Parts: sequence; structure tokens; C-alpha cells
Amino acid sequence: MSRFRKLAQTLWFSQHLIVWVPKYRFRVLTGKVAGEVEACIRAFSDQQGCEVVELNVQVDHVHLLALVPPKVSNSGYVGTLKGRTAIRIFNRFRKVKEKPYWGNHFWARGYCVDTIGLDSEKIRKYVKYQESKERESETPKN
Repeated sequence: MSRFRKLAQTLWFSQHLIVWVPKYRFRVLTGKVAGEVEACIRAFSDQQGCEVVELNVQVDHVHLLALVPPKVSNSGYVGTLKGRTAIRIFNRFRKVKEKPYWGNHFWARGYCVDTIGLDSEKIRKYVKYQESKERESETPKN
């Protein structure tokens, strides 16, 4: 099986690592909020014809490895994910919106995106196991 995907007139393989953070990098992506963010990302990705390869929602940032077809712009894709997840979070978790510092913005401005080439398996493993490595580094050593 080829790694390439097909559109009507196009063969493509466009894999992207995308990282973004909540406003002020607050550590709010826990429990049900994290679960809702993950569900939203998967649902809105499907709606845009994008495929989630790996997804890791951590307490203060999101790592997403996705196949994004050439007909979808990166900025449009990330804008949709961030905008629609923010609306869902503020609607489902009213307590989050009560804080005066949010100002109707759940996510910080901007994001990081990198295209993945031949080392896609290394990047996939990095996204999948990044949280456990971060926990190990935070554990106090005697």
C-alpha cells in the first residue's frame, strides 16, 4: 500500500506537526476539558478531510500530527480547530469562561507547524511519548 492519498487529480502525502497552547499557557487541558478538546479536534479534522495520525493533549499544549490534503490550507485548518474547540469549551464548561483574563479567547495567538518528511516515524513516536518524557523530567530526583 502506498503512503500517498488520492484526490480527483492529485496524489499527495502532506503530513504536518502542529503545536498550539491555551492563552497564557494556563494548565487547563485536564480531565473533561482535555477529553472535549481531543474529541473536537478529531471531529473537526474529519469534517475538513484531514486525518489525525497522532494527537496528544497535554495540560498546557496540544501536539497534533495530521495528514492535511493540499486543498486545505494550514492556516484555515488550525483556525477552524482552535476557533471551534474554543467555542465548544466555553459553552460546555462555563466555569472556564468566568475567569476575567480569558477575554473570549481560549487559545493563545499563533501556532507552530512543521512538515514531516522521511522521519515521520520518529516524529510520530515523539508526539506519542512526549508526555511520558516530560513527566520523567518533572519528577524530583533524590
